[in-house]
Amino acid sequence: MKKNKIVRCPYCGSPAYLRSADGIYKNNRAGAKLYVCSKYPACDSYVRVIPGTKIPAGSLANKALRALRIEAHRYFDLLFQTGIMNRNEAYEWLACMLQMPLSQAHIGYLGEYYCNRVIEETKRLLENRQILNERWREHQYQKIAAGGGL
Repeated sequence: MKKNKIVRCPYCGSPAYLRSADGIYKNNRAGAKLYVCSKYPACDSYVRVIPGTKIPAGSLANKALRALRIEAHRYFDLLFQTGIMNRNEAYEWLACMLQMPLSQAHIGYLGEYYCNRVIEETKRLLENRQILNERWREHQYQKIAAGGGL
């Protein structure tokens, strides 16, 4: 019989326990479950689980890292929300940029350094796209001004 793997807090080394998100999430109507450090709230480290499972959706994180992961995900999501690439391509880009297997390329597992890299590289892609769009529009306007039409 396989033993359950103990989830440990990366900050204090204490075990983390699976429990309801009630009292941690302001609104837990969805019945979310979390792995929470046994030293909570002093340690304030937790991670949600994939709904209907006991599988963590990342690694335990404190408040600062959770906020940084949210910011990184907001930027990352813009890659496919703006049409620069589709969702699969975005995750392939993430895996390549982080030099890790696609199966491990999830922001919920990233630390501070890699979250900041995701934010910086995504901003760079978005800025480059904006520059290309502006150059294309300028080229189109020049064609119109020269009487060439679109």
